[in-house]
Amino acid sequence: MSGLIGRKIGMTSIFDENGKNIPCTVIEAGPCVVTQVRTKEVDGYNALQLGFDDKKTVTKAAEGHAKKAGTVAKRKVAEFKFEEDYKLGDTITVEHFIEGEFVDIAGTSKGKGFQGVVKRHGFGGVGQATHGQHNRLRAPGSIGAASYPARVFKGMRMAGQMGNERVKVENLRVLKVVPEKNLLVVKGAVPGHKNAYVMIEK
Repeated sequence: MSGLIGRKIGMTSIFDENGKNIPCTVIEAGPCVVTQVRTKEVDGYNALQLGFDDKKTVTKAAEGHAKKAGTVAKRKVAEFKFEEDYKLGDTITVEHFIEGEFVDIAGTSKGKGFQGVVKRHGFGGVGQATHGQHNRLRAPGSIGAASYPARVFKGMRMAGQMGNERVKVENLRVLKVVPEKNLLVVKGAVPGHKNAYVMIEK
């Protein structure tokens, strides 16, 4: 799937032609430089490696890799499959997207830290606060049977680290493309915090 790397700027809302208020996310999408061209003969598949957002402190390896494309080292690099023919060093802008089409956006969700079962899995707690219950309102309850199976089954929903994982939101409508500012406005929410990198695929 073709696409671009972008940075989530934040959320806002706009009114459509019927006066309906639509929540939307503003993304700085591109410009992305083609830093490597993958070919079937050399790599076993066809793809383009795109780089986004200039890096300040650079290793010699990253500097040499970027120099081949006639650019500087990038902070975020990802591969996309394009139908169009791009060459090493070409720049792909937000004009790759058209207003009204649908895109998939992948990113890393906000980290929530170590959370209990009520927040993490939607458990209801142990029932009432009466009948001898003592600070058990948000407890997980039983996690197994008895001396058989004498173990806790894999996948048992428990408290633990929540968030900070890759999430893809599919079929978000492109409401607006602003080429002069490299902005893409999509309907709905996108995973990640403000300034987080996102992959926009179409």
